[in-house]
Amino acid sequence: MQSAEKPSLYDRLGGVYSIAAVVDALIDRIMTDPRLNANPLVNDAHHRVTPPGFKYLVTEIVCSAAGGPQKYSGRSMADSHSHLKITAKEWDAFVDDVWLTLDKFGVPAQEQAELRAIVNSTRSDIVFAAGNE
Repeated sequence: MQSAEKPSLYDRLGGVYSIAAVVDALIDRIMTDPRLNANPLVNDAHHRVTPPGFKYLVTEIVCSAAGGPQKYSGRSMADSHSHLKITAKEWDAFVDDVWLTLDKFGVPAQEQAELRAIVNSTRSDIVFAAGNE
């Protein structure tokens, strides 16, 4: 018998292992994206943080936001990004990387739309340069 309640986004994405696989590819992509690394503050941050730790925190936050049991243990988006002076153009490059990665993994349109809303909800805490364009 099927439950009348729709499964959570977390469950529809396949849980922590599937989310972690997508995050792994996404972080590899953004760490080397020349559009992002053109910002010297972002480039420096990409060389100071260890990819495994970064991947862990991003997996945590995505799982938590998608309704999984994980609790995000990192700093707020504003605290962890304000010093990077990320522009609207850099935000757009990051979002492009997210969608390219979701497409690579064949994430269905409905789940992509829900992830898009989650990602976009963080924009005002991440884009700081030029008056938070």
